Amino acid sequence: MSLSESSTISSRLAALAQRMGLLGRGSRQIFARASALRLPFKPLPAAVESICWHDGPQLQLLLNLPRGALSGPVQEDKAQAHSALTQVVEAQAQQLQAFDLRMIDGFACPVPAPGYACFEDYAASEHCKQIRIISYKDFVKTISQALPRFLAGEPIELRQANWRGSRTFWSGETQGESFAGAIAYARRRGLDVQLPANLVRYRLNEAGLDNLQSRYHVLAMPEAAWSDPGFMGLLLDNGIPYARLSLLKKAGTPEFLLLPKGHQDATALGEGLRLAGAPDVPGHLRKLGVPAEGAS
Repeated sequence: MSLSESSTISSRLAALAQRMGLLGRGSRQIFARASALRLPFKPLPAAVESICWHDGPQLQLLLNLPRGALSGPVQEDKAQAHSALTQVVEAQAQQLQAFDLRMIDGFACPVPAPGYACFEDYAASEHCKQIRIISYKDFVKTISQALPRFLAGEPIELRQANWRGSRTFWSGETQGESFAGAIAYARRRGLDVQLPANLVRYRLNEAGLDNLQSRYHVLAMPEAAWSDPGFMGLLLDNGIPYARLSLLKKAGTPEFLLLPKGHQDATALGEGLRLAGAPDVPGHLRKLGVPAEGAS
């Protein structure tokens, strides 16, 4: 650990101790017990280089988050947490007169073979072995399987997200192998292939993230936490207000716990859990948005 890192940690612990000192005895006990918990916390996943939209975090779901997506004992607490979460992501729809299809490098729909970094890798795989393009005529025939009105110039449906970097994802539902093969061929041959496009751009909203972080501890909790008597005892026996979001959860990944910072015991629990190793969700989201800001 470098001297600067040690100084940063020492400063944070000093500030934390000061905040805890301002709390009542009961809150300090909650903090101490929470910080001593040994739960299987894992770092939140880094950004992925994948042609599959669904390999990355599905943060766009926050934009139209169903009111019933949050669980917790008090309806008002869930409603307030819902309001904060829905401000984290924003979307902009654009109609483009011409979009270079060679810029597309992903599928917005689930694909049977996730994990490929680019269309070239996917097109060269066993999944696309039936695709053969050796001429422009073959190219037109192949891309028309994915886009039946390609020659008529029908707009293509696309999406982007700043947490997925500079990638553009096609929203088609079928014939992904044909589409990937055709795009890889167009790039290799330098074909200028353009169509009108309906593009939806999602992005993390800095003001929304600031609001969420100022009002809540938002922590990534492992599934095991919800059956851990130590954690559940702290949460329920003290009547701590909370909301729990599992909408973005995939198998084996954590879910979000929101604890209002305006409540002393909730603050104590949140600070203790962070000290025990719970990842901070807003901080992680900010890091996801950084590469795209530089790429745009």
